[in-house]
Amino acid sequence: MPASWLQLSFKAPPAALDTVSNFLIERGSPGVVIKGNEVQAFFARPVRNPSLKKDIQRFLRGIREIYPGIDKHPVRWKILKEKNWNSSWRRFFSPQKVGKGFWITPPWKTPRIAPPPLASRIVITIEPAMAFGTGTHATTRGCLEFLEKVAGSLAGKDRTALDVGTGSGILAIAMAKMGVRRVLAIDTDPVAIDAAQVNVRRNQVKRAVRLSSSRLGRFKKSFTVVVANLTAETIVALADNLKKRVSPKGHLILSGILKPKVKEVLQQFCPRPFKLIRRKVQGEWATLLLRRKG
Repeated sequence: MPASWLQLSFKAPPAALDTVSNFLIERGSPGVVIKGNEVQAFFARPVRNPSLKKDIQRFLRGIREIYPGIDKHPVRWKILKEKNWNSSWRRFFSPQKVGKGFWITPPWKTPRIAPPPLASRIVITIEPAMAFGTGTHATTRGCLEFLEKVAGSLAGKDRTALDVGTGSGILAIAMAKMGVRRVLAIDTDPVAIDAAQVNVRRNQVKRAVRLSSSRLGRFKKSFTVVVANLTAETIVALADNLKKRVSPKGHLILSGILKPKVKEVLQQFCPRPFKLIRRKVQGEWATLLLRRKG
């Protein structure tokens, strides 16, 4: 554990508290406290981590049309000394059932495996408080559930997958454990790559998952399944490259999209060259499953 922690605090409109809290937890905070209209979040991160601060500011700017005033109040950061956080912060995490096929668990807990069919669930062990993607957030859960929907297309030695913005590596690990023999997981955040490496080794999928800090535009191959759990703004910016990376009749899973942004995202991909197969909305968040036309 780090010798010090970062405490983030800022005020937010009441309607935005749930959305903001979910984002901060998924971005690596082991716990978020709400006091009135003030959000307090703690991060087990190195003190100097500009990527974390930039991501949070970018997120707040991205939702200001939905929650006016969200970026009106200053965002404050404070360094906290180590105070037995090693045991206290872990109470926020317990094994989670996701969809019909996954158990997501922190490394210090073993999920209680029930009799079949629950016993057949894939167990994914993720270290929280390291990088985006712990399985608790609606966007990650939506991606995992849609991966279950396309599980049949993942079988076979020639199947490949791409995870754009891998964060903790949870989606890449899931695809490897579902049988994909070649998974490319990319993220430009070095903290995320370090976290994903730890999780890939812990889940024993190192032979199947290749991690890279290169940008999406550097890759020219196409993949059977592409997953991008980002933000609506980032997905729109990457739309041309994302479309090129999906093989004919392949699937594209997009998430991290706030509901009012769904139409804007879909306009980039449909009706050509993709068809919308399904959308899942949970709270403020939407996940989209698209299929490329042959």
